[in-house]
Amino acid sequence: MATVPASRERILTVSQVTRQIKEALEGFFPGQWVRGEISGWKKAVTGHYYFCLRDRNAQLDCFLHSKLVAKLKFPPRDGMAVDAYGRVEVWEARGRYQLVVEALRPAGMGERLVALEALRQRLQAEGLFDQSRKRPLPAYPRRIGLVTSPVGAAVRDLVHVLRARWPSIGIVLAPVRVQGEGAAIDIADAIRRFNHYGSVDLLIVGRGGGSLEDLWAFNEEPVVRAIVGSKLPVITGVGHESDVTLADLAADVRGATPSNAAERAVKDWREVAHRVEALRDRLDRQMRQSLQWRRQQLDHLLEKYAFKNLHEVFGVWRRSIADSLARMRGSMRHAIDLRRRRLENAGAAYGLREWPRQLASRREEIARLGERLTDAMQARLDAWATRARGYEDRLRALSPRLVMERGYCLARGPDGRLLRTVEGLAVGDPLQIEFARGDVDARVEAVRTGEDHGQ
Repeated sequence: MATVPASRERILTVSQVTRQIKEALEGFFPGQWVRGEISGWKKAVTGHYYFCLRDRNAQLDCFLHSKLVAKLKFPPRDGMAVDAYGRVEVWEARGRYQLVVEALRPAGMGERLVALEALRQRLQAEGLFDQSRKRPLPAYPRRIGLVTSPVGAAVRDLVHVLRARWPSIGIVLAPVRVQGEGAAIDIADAIRRFNHYGSVDLLIVGRGGGSLEDLWAFNEEPVVRAIVGSKLPVITGVGHESDVTLADLAADVRGATPSNAAERAVKDWREVAHRVEALRDRLDRQMRQSLQWRRQQLDHLLEKYAFKNLHEVFGVWRRSIADSLARMRGSMRHAIDLRRRRLENAGAAYGLREWPRQLASRREEIARLGERLTDAMQARLDAWATRARGYEDRLRALSPRLVMERGYCLARGPDGRLLRTVEGLAVGDPLQIEFARGDVDARVEAVRTGEDHGQ
């Protein structure tokens, strides 16, 4: 800073004046917090950002390096009141000065952001943001639960995108407050109710864009713990792409926006149909290639072995099978012989070598017993035959016919009964006389009782 007024004769160049201004400003403002409203926020082709901090009476050009932008916890935008920390830098070539920002935070959010960062670190230390606990999303969900405000663009975007990508998708809405006092409790309770309800396949938790204060409910611990404790997979879609909340870190999948969250939740039916069509074409192509390859292999075999027809091919296969069967039978015989020899050796080892001799002796004894039994049976049969012949002779001796051969005859009365006495006979009664050979008819001429004959 010039301390001595320049004389009228002293003339400075523009560069000299600008240099002195540069030295004065940069020396006086090596680092300073400045509060103002962002205006003209824009990104240069280099990736750096330029904007103005302004208040009611003045404005200050500012420069923000792209590396610092990536580390910001909030999305700067026009009209946002912020506190910027940096140093004043003079651009001599343009005669302009600007604040080279080294830190940027929402105005009045310093303590709140510090608390948010402390909460993030604590929850991260508990492992709530670990990738290992992220659950996979169902490939084809049937019903989706929405936790968002019933009014506003977010719910319309969610329903529109879900219906457009998968028309048959079922949607269940849990209307909640998404900003202000009690919003975090509403969101956490809705997530728990969906888990108790259990008829949806996944949840989308989100809202549209807004300021950091508007999105603050999604940075509160109840929402984070409800998402972590959910049995259902959770997709978040909060604000814009640059808005990253603690709920996003805890969710299984983060959507940059509500619409993007809906896109992550369901597949596009057109893409699925196209993929199915492609798979079908691929399958057809592979089948044709496989058939072609097999046909070539068959042609190669026919050409190689000079088969006259397909029967020869089957003949080769049949001979191959017969050879295999012969080898298998040979192996089985060898195995049986081996086991027989092992059994014989075992029998010899345990005194079983006498078994054949004992078996032969038992067979001879059985044969002798059989012969004795046959002889006894034959003798018994002969005795029975002799006895039967005796009975036959006796029966023959008792036969009336044999008695009649000695001169006797049988007389029968008129009624055909055999006569033993003359009682009942009268003169003139017809009689039948039977002899040993032949018979005659006779008639009674006289009756004499046995008493007369005895006298």
